[in-house]
Amino acid sequence: MIGVFDSGFGGLTVLKEFLRLLPEYDYIYLGDNARAPYGDKSDEAIYNYTKEAVDFLFKQGCELVIIACHTASSKALRKIQQEYLPKNYPESRVLGVVAPTVEEAVKLSRYHKLGVIGTTATINSGVYKKELEKLRSDLEIYQQACPLLVPLIEEGWIKKPEARMILKKYLQPLKIKQIDTLILGCTHYPLMIKDISRLMGKNVKVINPAAIAAEKLSGYLKRHEEIEKKLEKNGKLVFYTTDDIEKFKNFGKKFLGGNIEEVKKTNL
Repeated sequence: MIGVFDSGFGGLTVLKEFLRLLPEYDYIYLGDNARAPYGDKSDEAIYNYTKEAVDFLFKQGCELVIIACHTASSKALRKIQQEYLPKNYPESRVLGVVAPTVEEAVKLSRYHKLGVIGTTATINSGVYKKELEKLRSDLEIYQQACPLLVPLIEEGWIKKPEARMILKKYLQPLKIKQIDTLILGCTHYPLMIKDISRLMGKNVKVINPAAIAAEKLSGYLKRHEEIEKKLEKNGKLVFYTTDDIEKFKNFGKKFLGGNIEEVKKTNL
């Protein structure tokens, strides 16, 4: 099975793209909703939470885990890959969403002026700036923390004037810099991609990390037959949450774009 982990609901936008592009595989989704958001937690807490989630998914039979959460990808992925996996699950793999998003942004940028929006933790980590600069040294990179967007999206306020006003305020500094490519550095933001694209204008390419993650996963599986051949292909879908099941169903369908019939509760 392929495990998809997020601190809450946002990773369902990534799972949605996986199901669109790679529907034949079995998936387990885990949302650590009881401890969300991760954006205001310490680096140590984020690592420990992520490690517990990855361990849970491997124990459920996953051979490959995708950390869909940008905060967890930026704060915990490298340590998980370098320290945790070799000692505990040397034959399994954990991937994140930051690297594939960055690669696509650099490829699409025409004038090498890029913007990044994300949670405060993701922006403060500087992970996108570091990864972008690894690929090109001549980039102009502008970052903007958007701490109010996640709660607004989860409250279902994305169509309200107040949400659009706040979004416009966050995007204005990036418009002034005349960026040509914008990275959505949070799994929630694809739900506002139409408004983001409209506000940024037709000359700015907006990078949807969920769609990029699906394309990159497809390529990864083609290159790594030793992983791909272990994966079951029954189209099975299992959901877990660490919080209220009914809330997960109700909120989850907004992110997944369809009803979620069965959800199981777990304690990490």
